[in-house]
Parts: sequence; structure tokens; C-alpha cells
Amino acid sequence: MNETLLFLIPLLPLVCALLNMVFGMRLPRLFTETLAVTGVAGSCALTLLFWDYATEGGTKAVLFNWLDSGTFQIAFALNFDRLAAPMTLMVTGVATFIHLYAVGYMHKDADYGRFFGLLNLFVFAMLTIILADNLLVLFLGWEGVGLCSYALIGFWYQKDQNTRAGTKAFLVTRSGDVFLGIALLWLFALTGTLTISEINALAQTISPGVVIALTLLLLVGACGKSAQLPLMTWLADAMAGPTPVSALIHAATMVTAGVYLLCRLFPLISLSAVGMTAITAVGALTALYAATCALAQQEIKRVLAYSTMSQIGYMFMAIGAGTVTGAMFHLLTHAFFKAALFMAAGAVIHLAGDENDLFKMGGIGRRGPQELFWVFLASAACLAGIPLTGGFFSKDGILLAVFSHPDPLYEFFWLIGMLTALLTSFYTFRLVYLIFAGRSRGRNQPHAVSRLMRWPIWPLTILGLAAGLINLPAFFGGQEWLHHWYGKLAGQTLTPDHHTEWLLMIITSSLVLIGWAVAHFYYRNVEKPRLNWLAIFLLQGWRTDRLIEQLLIRPFEAMARFCALGCDRVLLDGTLDGSAGLAKSWGVLARRLVTGRLSTYLSAFAWGFLIFIGWFLLRLLK
Repeated sequence: MNETLLFLIPLLPLVCALLNMVFGMRLPRLFTETLAVTGVAGSCALTLLFWDYATEGGTKAVLFNWLDSGTFQIAFALNFDRLAAPMTLMVTGVATFIHLYAVGYMHKDADYGRFFGLLNLFVFAMLTIILADNLLVLFLGWEGVGLCSYALIGFWYQKDQNTRAGTKAFLVTRSGDVFLGIALLWLFALTGTLTISEINALAQTISPGVVIALTLLLLVGACGKSAQLPLMTWLADAMAGPTPVSALIHAATMVTAGVYLLCRLFPLISLSAVGMTAITAVGALTALYAATCALAQQEIKRVLAYSTMSQIGYMFMAIGAGTVTGAMFHLLTHAFFKAALFMAAGAVIHLAGDENDLFKMGGIGRRGPQELFWVFLASAACLAGIPLTGGFFSKDGILLAVFSHPDPLYEFFWLIGMLTALLTSFYTFRLVYLIFAGRSRGRNQPHAVSRLMRWPIWPLTILGLAAGLINLPAFFGGQEWLHHWYGKLAGQTLTPDHHTEWLLMIITSSLVLIGWAVAHFYYRNVEKPRLNWLAIFLLQGWRTDRLIEQLLIRPFEAMARFCALGCDRVLLDGTLDGSAGLAKSWGVLARRLVTGRLSTYLSAFAWGFLIFIGWFLLRLLK
């Protein structure tokens, strides 16, 4: 089989996106929707068909030479290897179920061609990141997901808050992209190549100080896409987009891009102990920050948004602890149950009559299909880390890796991770109780939830529950398949004793149960929010938007006003306008000398002659 057929994996969603954008509104709605679903489902099927291409060293496919100057060449090439294959399968598989769900969710929206075109384009951009053989192709996909997120978050542009949320996501993520662009240019200057495998192979030749700087630049770039401190403020506001968009951003695209970038360049960043510690610190602090914010949120999707931010923080902790397997394992399990949670949340919003406020819900399970409660509860159990769920195994593996790290500082990060696990359990079951427990507190007329919105949630829920089998540890009789699949890419290999594993598992499980018990005590019969200064502080995300406005936006606006009014208007415009006025004044004076009248010229001649005689007499007297 020709390896260039690998290009069909990202090409199918791209072709379907272009067709829907150009002809979607002229075609029957069913055809447009079928085309969109077929594009991602076909990519998923092709990934399975080409799976053997990822074995051993993987397969590189070159489509054409993108840049060619002398001996310097950059090809538009894909690399389908052991790291890319599971990620590609997850993205296309989860995106297929989200597309099916979107058909039911958006059935009344008139602008279906634009929506499904952008949704397909989003998947194409993410696949470009995953399959890129060099950093230039990766950067193309990197900017592509940023553009698609901007367009989809602000999809319902009739409301100003939606367009502002899309613009905010675009600008904040662009800030991180600047640092990534600097890192790419610096890597090219050092190695003379942008091919990822060659950069990783030459990483040992780069001086330690430069590796630290490069790692920090890559970290900031990853923080932008993955909504980590300090570039995390866009993600909660991104909930303004349609629910299928939220599911796609949080599960299969966008926020996972930063994690994948660090995993792809792990042979480089792992050379810097300082850089690895910084990655762990950012992940731990973001996990704790987002978990505290989720405690007080009143909108269902904002709780899930902060939970994504927190779980991505765990993935960063895994990378910083040296285990690519741990990061990718949690990325995969999180994709399944988080997509299911967002899709179930969309169904809940329908049943609540398009109401997002948790304190105006309650008793939702009695308004619609009972199965909705069970899929939501099962996915929430995965998020909370209930023992034997997929989320439990992946999160526990990360905490074990951090605890086993030889650096004593990582014990502090482990404590933060354990505290975050407790908070995660609490806010997750708080969410469940506010939605389903007690009597109905809402007054809106519920909408029907179609079967097409319900049945795609089930496969993702089952995958979330059973995803622990992907890398089931030997402690539970598993073979750690994912770790063996990655081979040299896996990073740190953990060999803790069973007593340590038992102890950590018992502690983690106890924290999860404590979090559930506290949520049960406070929220099983709650009627209205309990707001105090701390709740308001957490509800506003630690007022980070206000802080950023004071530290960055207002000084920038002041500088812009100075440049616009002081430099441009006063200095530049004043100089130009003054020069023009002076030239005009001299022109008026000169014009008076050229009147066309003989008397004027004779008078000028006489005055000139007198001046000349006076000058001549002065010379004689000297």
C-alpha cells in the first residue's frame, strides 16, 4: 500500500469542510450533515486501516516540497508513528460521535453549512498537528485550530458576548503562539532543520542553557492552546459556543494540542531538569487553580470548562514527571468521559429549557429520559476518579509518577495533586446533585432530547469507564499496553513497590469518597446559591481578568493612546501640518511678488537697486 495514502486521513475532513462551506447551504440539509459525519468517520476508518504503518519506526509520507532553496528543503510531510496513531484514532473517533450529536443538537439552526464546514475544518487542523513531520506543518495546524476556535466559539455572532468570547480566545492563544514561533525559529537556527525527528536526535548537541530557554518558550506556547497559567482566561468564556463545539475543544482538539506538542518534543525538553520542573509547577498550580474555581461556578458548562483546565494540568504534571505514557493515557481517557459529559450537559440544557444556571435546574432526571442520569453519573465518576473507572487509573498513574520522582520538590507537587483530586470529587458531585437531586427549580419549558443526541453519548461513556484497560497497570494484572506500545517514546518507567501503590490508591480513593460525602451533605437539598466573598472570588476566577486588565490591557491602552495622540497626532501630524502651513505662508508671500503688474516689478527693481547702491557705498567706506 502506498504510504501517500496516509494523506487521506486529514484530507477527508478538509474536502468535506470545503464542500460544506461553498455548497452546504445550497444542498439538502441531510446531505450536508451526512457529508460532515462521513468526513471524520472515514478518517477514523482509515486510521484503523493504516494502523500497521505506525509499528516500529512509523511511516513518513511526503506530498510535495513546500520550501526549496538550494540545499534547504522543507517538505509537506506526515509522520504516522506510535505516538500519532492512538491520538489520531481518538480524535477522529470522538469527533465522529460529536458530529452525530451535533446533527441532533443543531437541527433548528439555519446556518448549518457554515457550522459543519467549520467543525470539519477544526478536525483537519488538529490532525495536521498530530501527523506533522516537521514543525512548520505543525504550526500550520496550530494556527488552524486557533482560527476555527475563534469562528466556532463566536458562531452565534448575533450576541456580543459570543463574539467577545471568540475574540478573547483568539488573542490569548495568539500570545502563546508568539513564544512558540520564537522557539521554532531558534530551533531552526541551531539545527538547520525543522523536522521533528531530526531536532530530537540533535537535542544532545544543544547547550543546556539554550535547552532551558527553548523548553520555557515551548511551555508558554503550549499553555496558550491548553489554557494553563498564565494564559488560561479564555477557556471558561469559550462556553459561549454551541455545546458540540465545547465538546470538540475540550475532548479531541485545541486544549490537547499543547500536551501533544510537549510529548512530541519530549526528547528535547527532557534534557532540562529546570524546564521539566517548570512544566510540573505550571500543571500543578493550574490544576489547583481551576479546581477551586469550579467549586463556585453556577453555569453547568463553566464547571466542565474549569474541570478540563484542571485535568490538562495533571497531564502537564505527568510530562514534567517524565512519563509521556501517563500524560497520553490521561489525555485519552479524559477525551472519552469529557466528551460524554459535555454532550450530556447539552441534553440537560435542552431539558431545562435552554437554562444554564445550575440553581435553576434540579430534578432534571424526572423531565426526560432516565438514561441521561446514568450516562452523566458514569462520566462524572470517571472525572472524579472513582476506583476502577478509566479516570481513576490514568490520574492515579500520574500521581504515582510525581510521588516517585527523586526531586524532593515533587512531593509538594504531589500534595497539590492530591488536594486537587479531593476538590475534583467535590465539585463533580456538586454538579450531579444540583442537576438531578431535589425538585425542579426552573420555570422554562423543557425541550425534547432526540435519540440522535442521546445514543452517541453511550459509546463515549462506556469508553470512559473501560479506558483504564488501555494501560492497566501490572498491579491490577494488566499488561500496560500503552506503555509498551510507545516504547522509547514512553518516557519514565515506574517500578514502585506494591505497598506504595496500595497506599497511594487508598489515599486517593479516600479523598474521592470524602469529596462525595461533603457534596452530598451540602447540595442534596440546596435551593439557592450560597454566595459569600470567597464564593464570589472563585466565581470570578480569582479575578484574573481584572488583574490582567490592570497589568497588561490598561498599560497597553495607555501606551496606544500616547502613540496615537502624542506621537502620531501631535509630533508626526503636527510636524507635517506645520511644515505644510509654513510652505503655504511662504507661498503666499512669494505670490505677492509675482502679480503680473509692471508697477510692482518697477518698484521691486527700484528697491533692489537702492539696496545694491547702499551695499556698494558701505564697501567703499570700509
